[in-house]
Formats: sequence, structure tokens, C-alpha cells
Amino acid sequence: MLPALRQDLSLHSGPDEQDGSPTWTLHDPAANRFYRLGWSAFEILSRWPLDDPQAILNAVSRETTLRVDGQDLMAVIEFLSAYNLLDAIGPADTQRLTRAMGAAKLTHAKWLLKNYLFFRMPLVRPGAFLDRCAPYVKWAFDPRFWVAIVCTALFGLYLASRQWDQFLHTFSAYGSLAGFLGIGVALSFAKVLHEMGHAFTAQRFGCRVPTMGVAFLVMLPVLYTDTNDAWKLPTKRQRLTIVAAGMLSELALAALATVAWSFLPDGPLRAGVFLLATSTWIVTLGINASPFMRFDGYFLLSDWLDMPNLHSRAFALARWWMRRHLFGWEDAPPELFPAARQRFLIAFALITWIYRLVVFLGIAFLVYHISFKLLGIFLLMVELGWFIAMPIVNELKLWWKNRALMQWNRATRRSAAIVAVLLAFVLLPWRSEVRAPAVLGAAQAQGLYAVAAARVVSAPLPVGSEVAAGQVLVQLESLDLRFRLDQEQTRERLLHWELEQQPFNEDLQKQGGALRERWVEAAASVKGLQEQVEQLIVRAPFAGRIADADESMVPGAWLAQKEKLFEVVGPRGSKAEAFVGEDALPQLQVGSHATFVADGAGMRSAECRVETIDRVNITSLDSLYLASTFGGAIPVQKDKQGALVPTEAWYRVHLDGCDSAIVNPARELRGVMHLKGDWNSIAGSYLRRAIAAVQREMGF
Repeated sequence: MLPALRQDLSLHSGPDEQDGSPTWTLHDPAANRFYRLGWSAFEILSRWPLDDPQAILNAVSRETTLRVDGQDLMAVIEFLSAYNLLDAIGPADTQRLTRAMGAAKLTHAKWLLKNYLFFRMPLVRPGAFLDRCAPYVKWAFDPRFWVAIVCTALFGLYLASRQWDQFLHTFSAYGSLAGFLGIGVALSFAKVLHEMGHAFTAQRFGCRVPTMGVAFLVMLPVLYTDTNDAWKLPTKRQRLTIVAAGMLSELALAALATVAWSFLPDGPLRAGVFLLATSTWIVTLGINASPFMRFDGYFLLSDWLDMPNLHSRAFALARWWMRRHLFGWEDAPPELFPAARQRFLIAFALITWIYRLVVFLGIAFLVYHISFKLLGIFLLMVELGWFIAMPIVNELKLWWKNRALMQWNRATRRSAAIVAVLLAFVLLPWRSEVRAPAVLGAAQAQGLYAVAAARVVSAPLPVGSEVAAGQVLVQLESLDLRFRLDQEQTRERLLHWELEQQPFNEDLQKQGGALRERWVEAAASVKGLQEQVEQLIVRAPFAGRIADADESMVPGAWLAQKEKLFEVVGPRGSKAEAFVGEDALPQLQVGSHATFVADGAGMRSAECRVETIDRVNITSLDSLYLASTFGGAIPVQKDKQGALVPTEAWYRVHLDGCDSAIVNPARELRGVMHLKGDWNSIAGSYLRRAIAAVQREMGF
């Protein structure tokens, strides 16, 4: 006799397979799971009431074109038993379910490790709400509505283009609490609309939406909607529409927000709609559209390919392909696909592995940095072990288990050769060059600035002019400075007269030594103002040439205080500064050769020599060209005083004797310095970097 099926199971028509054969979807309401059944499995299950294995096989062979045997029937029974789809009516079934529950039960530690990164919290059962509101959202499924949305988006972009600079700077203009509140409300509204798009679309196609709630991803809350019921839909188009509804909802909202931005007054509301018009839909597409994680993009691709469990099936195929090419194992593939589909799935699996490696590494270091040090180290180890090391270890265990199958053949010889080449590439010291961000400038250079707000009196010397030390470059005039000087001179003369009359005047005698101190102070003030007036006659600090000049300097023009007027460079060639990381510092030596290559097309190289190497890392970066905030290669952060502080240890290398066609550059040039160092390996370089990182993070 055959085991009895559970009475609560339901069967729905499914999409056709790639070969045209029909499929059906089996729904388990207790677990809310859906299983895709092939033609033969469906024919066997539809005759289950015969309760006789041989009678079922004979009926299938007699009434259909299929030819099934006892193995097909046993496969169906094993499937039903494995997923608890059989009715439990006896002690043996109870023991089986007890064993399954015990095997699936996790210890508290394992449950915490498995669920702290991602867990769901159902909040509402939206079925009744969706039914009541469905008549009021019918317009959202009208094709004419989406044509209107496209027209609205184009109109909004046209309006924004007319004030593009203001549009781009909207977000930076709202750093207040009210602005952040408006942005938070807008972001929350967009995400709620995203999930309602999924829910209303599923409800329109007759699917049940059992729950909506909050999922916590790395302790960050994200909304979710349970649309598993969509698997019972027979057409691919309906399932694709449900999956895409969330992203389409946010794109429609972005189109409306773009138009609204052009008409709203400045304030928190405008900041909120700006976020809806820009950031939210970009983040939605960037995250949800990715097929490499189990977000909307994954289900879109899975439905489009008509391949449930796409990730697991592609991974199994990629592991089979990897073992075949590494060891020459001739195992049958886990599934048979057309050649083009098989190549796509293998490539998709490999790309997904690389993508997840990057994502999981990022998550690992994220949880390390957002936690206190001891917990951060523990969570970092858990992330690296659970998501990265464990899959690799499991695959290595399988290789070891099947080591008897390994033998020398074409595949293993090729694999051994590739491994040997990679090991040699990583372990052998074949590199001697250190690349470092650098700036090159004139060996003697000085910027000249306006000491006070002043008016240009004489025409300045043009750029490129050769100048002698002390030669006048331009003459300025400051009426305010002259007036202050006249006042101080009058005050100084008065105090000097009072000081001379002090021996003969009783009132002045009462002031004592304070009178002399006031005179000394006034005399010093006069001297300082006279020096500033003299500095209004801008002179060359040394012999050289004018490399740069303010174009606004024309006779009669007014200049602001501290405005740069000239850049004068000397005749003594060029010098450079490079910045190297802690791992590369031991490779460098004073006197070694280096080559500077400037950024930008057409720039020639400069041959330099290492003059000195600082042994203390820089605390702040004064070369703005190299700061990440200005497009440079050195990552920095601003401290409370506004200084640019590198996020890692960087050491300054001074270079001179730069001999090249880049003679006396008008301004500093950013580029890369290729420094000649000791021979080293890639593994040694990364090992030193890892040791430095561990030492840096050892403090608690």
C-alpha cells in the first residue's frame, strides 16, 4: 500500500518546460512552500488513489505516452517524504517527523549565528485591507497611466534642466534637522509604496498576501512583503509583473517628484521630493535589480528563465563544471540543459560567487566597525567563517572524500600547472617597483598674496616674464590701510610729545611707566602698518619667472585681502614628494632611482632621485591634489579643525634632481611616482599589510 497524502495540499497548473512538456505547482499551505512537478510526477500523483504501485505504473503507461517504472515511483515517494507531504498516521511517521524536527532544530548559539544578520518580523496581515482598497487603485494597472508617467518624467527632466545647478545642490542645502526629517519621511514613504506595489499587484492576480513586515539586514530595517503565493500563477508574465511592481512604483514616484521639485518652495518638503527624484530610485535599481542576491532582480531573472531555485541550481552546475575541469571527473551534470543555457548558468554562478565574496567581506568589516572592539572581532570571524570559509571547506571536504577518483590525466596536469604558475606569481619576489601618489613642482616656488583689500594702481607684469630679485611686479593701493596708518602715526606723535613733557607735567607724571608702554605699542603699530603699505608694492622674492597670475588684476580693479596675485618659480629645476604606505616603506632606500609620471594625456615623465624618507607617518595631508576629497589617491577625513587626516599610515618621500622636459612647472602636477625598491613578492606585500592592520587594531 502507498502512504497517504496530506489532505491540505493543493495542485495548480504551471508553465510549460523548455521542451514543451507541462508542469504543475504543488502548494504546501502549512509551510507556505511551492514545488514544481514534472509531467511524470503529476501523472503518478493523480492516480495515487489507486493505492497500488503496479496499478499506478500500468495506468500511466496505458493512458499516456509516458513510460514510467518503479524508480520513478520511488523518486516521488522519497520527494513526498523528504518534504513532509505525507500524512502522519502511525508511530513510524511520528518517529520520522520527530527525527526531522530534531535534525532541523538549532542550538541557541547556531540560531543566533544564522539569524543575527537577517531575520523577519511580520507586522500585519494585509488581506482585508488590500481587498477594500483594490477598487481605488485600478488606475495604476491601466497602460494609459504608465504612458502618462513617462510623459511626466520627460516633463520633469525638462523643468529640472532649466535650473540644473540648483537641482544638483538641493540636498547639500538641507543639512538641518527639519531637512533630515523631510528626507526621512520621503524615504519611508517610498519604501512603503514599493511594498504596496508588490502587494496590490499580487492581490490583483488572485494571490494571497499573508504577511507584510520588517526584515532586519545587518540590523538595518527593510520592509518586506510575502508574495510566495505568486508561484501558483500559471503565466510567467504575471509573476514578472508582481516582482517588478515595487521598482516600477518607485520609478513612478520619482517622475512625479521631479515635477513637484520645480514648483515647491525651499524647505524640508522640497528636500524630500528631491531625494525621491534622485537617490531612492537609483538605490532601488542598484540593490533590488541585482540578480546576485535574493532581491527583486533575482526573482525577475528566475521567472524570466523559468528556473525556480536559480541560485542553488546554478551553483550545483558550476561546482560540477569546476570539478570536471580541475580533476577530470566524468560525473553526470546535476541537470541537463541546452549548451547555451548551461554556459550562461555556469558564468552566472561564477559571477555571483565573486559578487558575494565582495559583499560578504564588506559586511564582515562593517559589523566589525559598528560594534565595540571585542564583539566586532567575534562578528568579523563569524562572517568570514560562515559565509566565506565554510563553503570552501565543505567543497574541500568533498574533494578529500573522493580522493580515490583523482588520478593524473589531462585535467589534473593542467590544473597543477596553473596552480604552480599562480603560486610562483604570488610567492616569488619578482616585483621591485613601488607605485606611490606624488606631486611634482618647482624646486623654488612662492605664492604672493594681497596683504589687504586694495586697488590695482599699475599694470602687472604678464605671465612668463623673467624677473629679478626685488623687481616690482604690481603696485597696489589701500585707502583703508593708509587711513589707519595716518591715525596711528598721529597717535604715536601725540604719545611721544606727552612722553617728552612728562617730567614737567604732574598729570602726565601720574601715568608713570604706562605712558611709555602705550607709546611703544603705538610705535610698533605704526611700523607694522608701514610694512603692510610697503608690501602693497609687490616684489619678486627671488630671481625667476612668473608662472601664474590673477587674470582680474587690471588697473583700477579691487582685490580682496589674501587673494593670490602671483606664483613665482625659480630657475633651479623641479622637486617632488611621494607618499607610500607602511607595507612599502621597508623596500625603499635613499639615493634610489624613481620616475614621476604626471596625470593627463601628453605629460612626459620625470627622472628623480630619493633624497630623504620620513620615518614618522604624516598626521595631516597638506598636498590637496592627492586627497581623496579632491580626486586624489590618498583616502582622508576632515577633523574638527578642518585638517585632512589620512585614514591609514602614509609616509612622505622627498625626491630631488628631477630631470625631464617638465622644467619649472607653473603649478604642482599630480601623478604617480614609480620608485625603485627591493625585490618582493605579492604574498609578502599583502602579509606585511595584514600584519600592520592587525597591529593597528590590537588596541582595545
